Amino acid sequence: MRLTILGGGGFRVPLVYAALAGAGTRTVTELTLYDTDRARLDVVRSVIAGLGVRGPELRVAEDLDDALRGADFVFSAIRVGGTAGRVRDERLPLGEGVLGQETVGAGGVLYGLRTIPVALHIAERVKALAPDAWVINFTNPAGMVTEAMASVLGARVIGICDSPVGLVRRAARAAGADPASVTYDYVGLNHLGWLRTLTTADGHDLLPGLLADERRLTSFEEGKLFGATWLRALGSLPNEYLHYYYFRRETLASARAAAETRGEFLDQQQGGFFARASAEPERAYELWQATRRERESTYMAEARAASGGWERDACDLDGGGYDQVALELMRALSSDAGEQDGPARLILNVRNGGTVPELPADAIIETVCEVDADGARPLPCAPLGQAELGLMLTLKAVERAAIEAAVFKDRTAALRALALHPLVDSPAVAERILDGAAGA
Repeated sequence: MRLTILGGGGFRVPLVYAALAGAGTRTVTELTLYDTDRARLDVVRSVIAGLGVRGPELRVAEDLDDALRGADFVFSAIRVGGTAGRVRDERLPLGEGVLGQETVGAGGVLYGLRTIPVALHIAERVKALAPDAWVINFTNPAGMVTEAMASVLGARVIGICDSPVGLVRRAARAAGADPASVTYDYVGLNHLGWLRTLTTADGHDLLPGLLADERRLTSFEEGKLFGATWLRALGSLPNEYLHYYYFRRETLASARAAAETRGEFLDQQQGGFFARASAEPERAYELWQATRRERESTYMAEARAASGGWERDACDLDGGGYDQVALELMRALSSDAGEQDGPARLILNVRNGGTVPELPADAIIETVCEVDADGARPLPCAPLGQAELGLMLTLKAVERAAIEAAVFKDRTAALRALALHPLVDSPAVAERILDGAAGA
């Protein structure tokens, strides 16, 4: 099978290649990379050469259409505007006294407004040139972008994120279980979801016992971020990004006190890496490894600082796991794997159907799905609590207003998307942020 990665010059592309190599050639035999920045593509190829593994045949496409023709899978991981765009998305809100983060709050809305038109163009070209391909979207804001692309591609675009699977893995280990042996109830939107059960093969839910055991509960990232008292009050384990909502005052103070934003850190770090690796291609892999470890160790640094400051566990410094999620999804969607192994269970961003009755059927949600050659189907879940449902409804209104604004170049819809966001505390602030973005 043929896989195309859009954003092929991305820093984490070598992780995907390594995962494919570890899976052998049964899944993917040809990998095509496409990126608008050819210099970054050359560096990524040097890093892949330094991996020392034999994976699928590697090809570099000349343009988007060349990349898409004949593809069985299209992995979209683009960053419209680069890290410089992220710097602006985060600094503008902080200058107005509200949180700046690339997928959450005003920063996430600004990123979506810039990205959706490009994502829709990609979707149209996929429909024209590779109508039978499955599109796996990792482009952020993942839920918003997947929903926009689904208006063109329907169920053939599926969004992925590594946060939910990381939460399940850490919670299961803390509860003393093998992550591969448990089932779970997880539901929400991208970067706004809750793990509500963690069930063994014999039907025992481990989550109540984990919530009651403070030592185990605070032994992993989400327990440290949110604290035992608040997690017990919730009765569930939230996705790490909910720290920005539940502890908005503390995370805002931490972000404003930091010497640089996450975007500024990555802009300097990534720019430095690609410049050095271009000059010394023989050292590309060595430089990439050192940069990757630093990148993962500083992930969500402002949230960790707001919750007391602590170092990430070594087992969570492996690149986040999105490469493994993508590989598992491709395996499940390929007909031979589906016939042999039966449906896989994965947490994905897919159309709601009737899973959350209060949301439209075509709204993209993030939940547990069964996946086989026919696609991904969300599983039934228990009703949401009022607080969780309220957040989901508000954020879905934000996402849909942002999509409307991006598609129709509608300033009023863009203002509505910013002002309705729970982390933007005033329509006047929203308007100034919008004006600042237009003038940037």
